[in-house]
Amino acid sequence: MAQFTFNNIKIGGIAAAVPTNIEKTTKYNELFGEEEVRKFIELTGIEETRRTTKHQTSSDLGFLAARKIIEERGLDINEIGAIVFASHSPDYRRPATAFVLHKRLGLADHVAAFDISLGCSSLIYGVQVLSSMMQNSDIKKALLITGDTAGKSVFPSDRSSVMLFGEAGAALLLEKTDDDNNPIKSLVKSDGNGFSYMIIPGGGYRYLDPPKDIIDCKDGNKRTLYNSFIQGTAVFTFTIFDVPKLLNEFLELTETTVEDYDVFAFHQANLHILKKIAKKVKIPMEKMPISLHKYGNTSGASPLISLIEAYGNKSEKETVKTLFCGFGIGLSWGVFSAKVDTRFIYPIIEDDTIFEEGVINSPNELYKGMM
Repeated sequence: MAQFTFNNIKIGGIAAAVPTNIEKTTKYNELFGEEEVRKFIELTGIEETRRTTKHQTSSDLGFLAARKIIEERGLDINEIGAIVFASHSPDYRRPATAFVLHKRLGLADHVAAFDISLGCSSLIYGVQVLSSMMQNSDIKKALLITGDTAGKSVFPSDRSSVMLFGEAGAALLLEKTDDDNNPIKSLVKSDGNGFSYMIIPGGGYRYLDPPKDIIDCKDGNKRTLYNSFIQGTAVFTFTIFDVPKLLNEFLELTETTVEDYDVFAFHQANLHILKKIAKKVKIPMEKMPISLHKYGNTSGASPLISLIEAYGNKSEKETVKTLFCGFGIGLSWGVFSAKVDTRFIYPIIEDDTIFEEGVINSPNELYKGMM
């Protein structure tokens, strides 16, 4: 069983950034009809999302969030010993996007930098991996960057996805502490039998250059092999059965109850799913902050964005015992608990800045400074 306990490690900062471009869900009234869009909003709770510009990436947004934490905390960047980018929206096929973030943040060469290829569970696995590294090394501080730009891979008329995904980037700081009374505890699971439930079939090394033909799919949507595909029924079944089971198992293993937690920061899949999970685990909805209505499904960034929505703009500060949960592509799902000082939860950043140096239009641009 992949159950973990991490002593003397705490969350030292949470921030997130979104693009300024707001896309109202009602924009699709003409394409899908007002009745269908209205039902979608009622089911998912998504009234609007954010969309990145052509060259803007989740690492651009994650960079802004990480820089915010560093500046607000007044961190010595030489104390940062690891940086992980956990996402399904890398800047390039290679190298790992963590190296781009390493450069942009001006981190030292003693830092461990790498990517984790995960989507909606990326926050949970990222914290687990970094906490494991920190507990077995001299690393004092580590940064996790997560988020996705899933809208870029959706076919423009795909009614299963085009109104669902929002785009964002978030950052979380982990740091060592002398407090050994509040360990981070986690439980993660995977099921590769669902690898095809949420997938982009083309463009990877399995099928590098498939035809770009538009295909009429059996679910009534058009797609190419370069577009995202969601097997909705299978995903829904997984989330309303396996996720509550995981949560109840975690509560039993940690000998805690729902009442022991102040807030439940969950992946924002859709409102209907969240209500189903809450009902099965007996979580009061007032303890589960929602960000879907403003930002849509923002993948691994969504639990942090929801926590920011709940606490980032409050003047009164407190320490909240939080249960984080992420679930989705893979299939992959997990949970971890931690105490969060809301002094270090910062308001949402809205920005369209991109890493201009990273936009490479010709291979010859890579020879700059070499000839």
